[in-house]
Amino acid sequence: MPKLKVNNIEVEVEDGLTVLQACEKAGVEIPRFCYHEKLSIAGNCRMCLVEMEKSPKPVASCAMPAAEGMNIKTNTEFVEKARKGVMEFLLANHPLDCPVCDQGGECDLQDQSMFYGVDKSRFKENKRQVPEKNMGPLIKTQMTRCIHCTRCVRFATEIAGVPEIGAIGRGEDMQITTYLEQSMQSELSANVVDLCPVGALTSKPYVFEARPWELKKTESIDVMDAIGSNIRVDTYGWEVKRILPRINEDINEEWISDKTRHACDGLSNQRLDTPYIKYNGKFEKASWSEVFNIIKSKFKNTDKEKICGLTGDLVNMETLYIFKEFFNKTLGSQNIESRDNYSYLNPGKRENYLFNSSINGIEEADFIFLLGTNPRFEATILNARIRKSYLQNKTKIISLNEVGDLTYPYQSLDGNTETVKKIIEGKHEVSDLIKQAKKPMIIMGQSALKSKSSKYIFESIKQFLDENNKLSNDWNALNIISENASTVGAFDLGVYKTTDGDNEVLKDLEDHKFEIVYLLGLDTINFEKKNEFIIYQGSHGDKGAEIADIILPGAAYTEQNGYFTNLEGKLQKAYKASYPPELAKEDWVIINELAESMNHRKLFNDKDELDSSLINQINLHIEKNNSLTSSKVKELIFENELIKIDNDYYYSNVIARASKTMSECRHLKADLKSTGTEG
Repeated sequence: MPKLKVNNIEVEVEDGLTVLQACEKAGVEIPRFCYHEKLSIAGNCRMCLVEMEKSPKPVASCAMPAAEGMNIKTNTEFVEKARKGVMEFLLANHPLDCPVCDQGGECDLQDQSMFYGVDKSRFKENKRQVPEKNMGPLIKTQMTRCIHCTRCVRFATEIAGVPEIGAIGRGEDMQITTYLEQSMQSELSANVVDLCPVGALTSKPYVFEARPWELKKTESIDVMDAIGSNIRVDTYGWEVKRILPRINEDINEEWISDKTRHACDGLSNQRLDTPYIKYNGKFEKASWSEVFNIIKSKFKNTDKEKICGLTGDLVNMETLYIFKEFFNKTLGSQNIESRDNYSYLNPGKRENYLFNSSINGIEEADFIFLLGTNPRFEATILNARIRKSYLQNKTKIISLNEVGDLTYPYQSLDGNTETVKKIIEGKHEVSDLIKQAKKPMIIMGQSALKSKSSKYIFESIKQFLDENNKLSNDWNALNIISENASTVGAFDLGVYKTTDGDNEVLKDLEDHKFEIVYLLGLDTINFEKKNEFIIYQGSHGDKGAEIADIILPGAAYTEQNGYFTNLEGKLQKAYKASYPPELAKEDWVIINELAESMNHRKLFNDKDELDSSLINQINLHIEKNNSLTSSKVKELIFENELIKIDNDYYYSNVIARASKTMSECRHLKADLKSTGTEG
């Protein structure tokens, strides 16, 4: 490990680090534009110049490897003059439009020019003019502001894996553009807005909406998928204006998907803001007391075995827990389910529904087998980790299905369950690859768990991994991709009814054995309604509200505090950033008040009591399930079938379906003509 001096402070750094990183370790901040920790080194901007002993001219600290005995100076007159010279060149063509630039207040160039800039320019020539580029409905371009740092180019190529942005021309005439003047097709594309150190790339949906100092900033958790990306919700008044990523190296690093970032405009569209009762096929506004009285009467006059409850994909754990308590204690019913399809579930051990190797562990894997999943659409951030693993380790990746461009090379099989059977029986090359690998990963998607052979596939794969010592405490190769933010939390709380992995509630519902159906935020269920009385509680007027007889307006995820457990089992808390509209209430409050109206007693006195009881329940569940031995499941039925994967990335939940931005992205992708360059 080399030792060097930075401003007479001796520091020891790891091999391979740069002078810039050494300076940061010494507590010295170095200005930069092109350098970024997650991207390759370009050395374009020269803003990071430092003085090095025995060097006749300043050196770019971002590109200079730290070596033994170096003596670095960052605060000399020599360095300051060099940086001011660089800043003068950067500002020579930069327009003076800070007052109308959306980057104002968050601009690196603005901040650093305050320190290194001058009040006058020596350049009298006309500034260059660069036309705007088409980068789709998410990214607004003002390329005259571009300083050619190439962060966006490197991100698209290295992280997103969709090399659609590049540079044409040289020197002053250089331009950053999409090669075919069309929308970026990556689901991570909008991250280039965060990376841009100037106002060349800004958010198109957010354009001229607000200034950063006008916004209230709330740290929270994303619910657009099961990853649990760490986000910051920025609100103006009660309205959510934008969503930005927070750094969490174990989960999303510092990236978020386009859906996470831009589906937020759906929070203000198609909202349910008052209770409704359906009379003669038409909804009419009602008061809370009116709807509670009707529901109370219906529940009291109906056999408890004729009542069921189903929960949706965006429901937080507090609401799931009180919903279960309401059914179990207030109604005396066990007919509650969180699955809206026939996906197989073995709740015997917690590892049976978790992403056990962890998101961070993907980088350690030496073989990955994708079984019935398209991670690019189902878990975009996780897919970026798989690409990272491939780039770093040349990890071999095989997919059962051909799923198009995953942003990294992979070998595809025929998508048939017969192939899975051969793998389990040791009659396929994948079997040998799993056995030979030190840290293999089997990533199983919901498409596999929804197949007719789901029970056979899951239990046999698990047995195969167990027999080959791939389910140890050090490395568990079995990984399940949950599609929804609430899935793992619901399983942890026991929000299901099953004896052998099947969805008993859904089967009885389709057989019309229930008289009352309570849909809690569920908008994806498909069944033909006959005489059922349907109660819908949720935030948006979507599919669930359409078939309902009573509508209870709830809150969206940004309008209430709530816990979520991500696909790898990490418990995280989303915080309230705004308020439910009009008469809408937080979901747990509605259920608590409904329980009080029925038996004159609330289930919980306040939110603190609910949270405390919830945490105790989660801890008990984890302790219980970790102590269980793996149970043998009988009657593993195999059927030869093709596993089909069908993902509607932009319309995956009720908020996304209400989003105009997501609709625009979806239509654009559908209309995009093939060019032959997609890979």
